Amino acid sequence: MAKIHELGFEFLPHSPYSLDLAASDYFLFPDLKRMFAGTKFSSNEEVIAETEAYCEAKDKSYYKNGIEKLEGRYNQCITLEGNYVE
Repeated sequence: MAKIHELGFEFLPHSPYSLDLAASDYFLFPDLKRMFAGTKFSSNEEVIAETEAYCEAKDKSYYKNGIEKLEGRYNQCITLEGNYVE
């Protein structure tokens, strides 16, 4: 924590889990849900294999853009004093 303060970062209080701020919940999982909608898997292994194939097929820019958009969502959440960000 000392290094974080040394680098000039400030800790901001927030709830331990926030759907609107979790990268997986706002850009990754909804896309997966759409892709797999109506799909019947025969085993957990098949789900894992299909999910891994999906993730590997995405270009690095897909993940980079999603992570970069988090800053705007964080700022919006701060502005709204922690209320849900759509």
